[in-house]
Amino acid sequence: MTMKRANKTARERVIFALDIGDGWEKALSWVELLAPHVGMFKVGKEAFTHYGRSLVESINSGGGRVFLDLKFHDIPNTVAAAATSATAMGVAMFNIHALGGREMIAAASNAVKSTAIKHGLPKPILLAVTVLSSIDDADLAEMGFSKSVQELSIHLALMAKQGGADGVVASGETIAAIRQACGDDFLIVAPGIREVQTSDDQKRVLTPQRAISLGADYLVIGRPISSATDPVAKCKKIAQEMEAVTGGK
Repeated sequence: MTMKRANKTARERVIFALDIGDGWEKALSWVELLAPHVGMFKVGKEAFTHYGRSLVESINSGGGRVFLDLKFHDIPNTVAAAATSATAMGVAMFNIHALGGREMIAAASNAVKSTAIKHGLPKPILLAVTVLSSIDDADLAEMGFSKSVQELSIHLALMAKQGGADGVVASGETIAAIRQACGDDFLIVAPGIREVQTSDDQKRVLTPQRAISLGADYLVIGRPISSATDPVAKCKKIAQEMEAVTGGK
């Protein structure tokens, strides 16, 4: 069952982007420090390529939950097999790429449900990535797309919902349009969260308050927390700012 937006506290809505630049011990020290203060830890391609299943297991055993950010994108059978492995691994959330098509999304969704039942595990949240936050309208045009970022994001989100995904990863001003198109029970995870609305490697960034006000359910936050003098205090401050938008939830 898709989780309702109102059932999550501000702390649980924060996903910390785990940085492994300083190695295994540093990564696990972040888990130990932040597990009581964030909802999940994002394990991306770099981290998983380095440490694989061991990192996921260590986060789970350390009291954290994992968002496995590998953006599976392949033929339906291959993605279904990957979804089976991710579910059996005990991740709380993982993603596939919506551009793989509705059949691929449906195959992943069915694999998640059957695997969770088979192993007696909670069903992880299945997300579809719409348009990467590093891509803008000019990039899409260069790749041969006739739609804008917002138009393509809405199209892919609706297709993902039809295919059985629980939600999408979507950034910037596409959030409000996707929320309107897909309804309140469809989850939206927003990457590219910054304290000030400026760009670096991501072209469509938002502040935590702005993302929540537009309709995001979860926020992926890395640098604002990891670069803070007091990361725990920063997590609490972000949660308070989010609560100001959600009315304390």
